[in-house]
Amino acid sequence: MTPLGFLLTFALALGVTALATPMVARIARVLQAIDRPDERKVNRRPDIPLLGGVAVACGFFVALAASVVVASPAIPFKGHVEAYLLGGVLLLGVGAWDDRYGLRAATKLAVQLGAAAVAVVFGFQLDHLTDPFSRNTLTFPTWLMWLATTIWIVGVTNAINLIDGLDGLATGVSAIIAATLTFIAWQSNSITAAVVGVAYLGALLGFLPFNFSPARIFLGDTGALFIGFVLSLIALEAYQKVTVLTFIVPILALAVPIIDTGLSVLRRVRRRAPIFSPDRLHIHHRLLRSEGSQRSAVLSIYFLTACFCVIAVSFTRLEGYAAILFLFAVVLLTLRLLRNLGFFEIEDSRDPAEAAASQEGEAR
Repeated sequence: MTPLGFLLTFALALGVTALATPMVARIARVLQAIDRPDERKVNRRPDIPLLGGVAVACGFFVALAASVVVASPAIPFKGHVEAYLLGGVLLLGVGAWDDRYGLRAATKLAVQLGAAAVAVVFGFQLDHLTDPFSRNTLTFPTWLMWLATTIWIVGVTNAINLIDGLDGLATGVSAIIAATLTFIAWQSNSITAAVVGVAYLGALLGFLPFNFSPARIFLGDTGALFIGFVLSLIALEAYQKVTVLTFIVPILALAVPIIDTGLSVLRRVRRRAPIFSPDRLHIHHRLLRSEGSQRSAVLSIYFLTACFCVIAVSFTRLEGYAAILFLFAVVLLTLRLLRNLGFFEIEDSRDPAEAAASQEGEAR
């Protein structure tokens, strides 16, 4: 595909999403799929429409369909579009139902597993790793391929869902990661992944002006689950002849949501609380308290995500022991940063009265 083709795909996704978002907001209000603030949330403004993911999906699928019509068979889309469409529609459906009526976490997880199975059937498979030194390939048995791929897809999907706590946060972070993965895919001649990434990036940026603080519409579970699912598949789509080290690249690009998810699980295990139980110790909650405003907190996380994405791009240029040393340094610096910021604490370290007052003032 020519540079003009990429540009047109991006513009189409952005334009369709921008046009669809106000209409989706009106539909959400009619259906009463609106945000209802409670003690767990940051936003206190009632009746903000949800279902923003429907607008993002419209832009993404229209641009992807146009690319298939124009570029196929030059670009091998077979299997890819089906996975995005069927898996994406599954998650849009369960997310929309949850935004309107509410669903148990176990039910949403079951549908995520179904969407991951669809992706695996249509060819998104983490099925081998290559030793970066000897170049020997380790092929996974079928059961391990299914397990590894499912964990990746469900893990990334939930990681994006967990960071969707501030206006524009999940949308902007996903856009930064998508731009990085698209660039890496283009560098490695994974043209299909690059086309999908451009369509996805355009859809997110078309939605972001409506979602940035103060948001006029939220992604809702409809959007958070959908964009997380698509992001996980873009990372897998760019995965070719992967070595143990090169698969670190998408992990580095997704470092912020992955770290936040990992710390959330760690906190709950240490407290012996259910894995899906909510708390107010996510990265965005801590930055909101320290920065004092949603915009400042969101921009700080954008910057942190961009830093990890630059590291991910740099990592693609390294091989062998140099890559290991670079990765080791990144891990040490990240752990030190998280420790200094207090992200390993399992309880709110503020005075109880201050914490209660903050929760009352910040409740979404």
